[in-house]
Amino acid sequence: MLDLIKAGGWLMAPILACSFAATLIIFERLLALRRARVLPERLLIMLRRWAEPGAVSPLDLKMLPLNSPLGRIVATGLANRHRGREALRERIEDVGRHVVHELERFLNTLGTIAAISPLLGLLGTVMGMIKIFEIVSTQGNSNFSLLSIGIAEALVTTAAGLTVAIPSLLFYRYFQGRVDELVVQMEQETLELIDLLDHPAPSEPLTESFTPPAPENMDESASPSP
Repeated sequence: MLDLIKAGGWLMAPILACSFAATLIIFERLLALRRARVLPERLLIMLRRWAEPGAVSPLDLKMLPLNSPLGRIVATGLANRHRGREALRERIEDVGRHVVHELERFLNTLGTIAAISPLLGLLGTVMGMIKIFEIVSTQGNSNFSLLSIGIAEALVTTAAGLTVAIPSLLFYRYFQGRVDELVVQMEQETLELIDLLDHPAPSEPLTESFTPPAPENMDESASPSP
């Protein structure tokens, strides 16, 4: 492996850096985009419990799991439930945009890696071919040991670039679809929450003011990659 890296020349350094960055992003996003983390089952059960009688249960407010993307939206809705439907919708939409932005974190970087890795490999191929022509022009084509240096640089960098680009592109597409799926589910829950808060049942009024607790650390995997 080390011999192949050396044979690829100095362009193997940025290709390896892209590989390392893509690996970190893929593992971080696999953890961050888990359904159990974005849409906690306990929170969904509570929302269903509120939707059945059409009222928010004050007993459940203090037990809300708000350290999740959907939990942040629910907390915003509860904190602004007395401001009217339009103001409530605008505030929830603002928080929702921030939540979606966090779900898409690092995906542009992963897509960029998928795009530039084969270009770096192609650049290595061109530089290897240039080296081959320089050797042929100065020493002829009889010295195969020198020609093999340029050939190795041309082939190894291309293979390395494609090896990084293919899985990066696959995971980039997968994560995009995963984010879209989670966003649609959060939109459904958010619309139900807006209807619920806009039409509270008179039998179970909310007498206590709700103050969202200080957010906990979402997940260690959500911290930016180095």
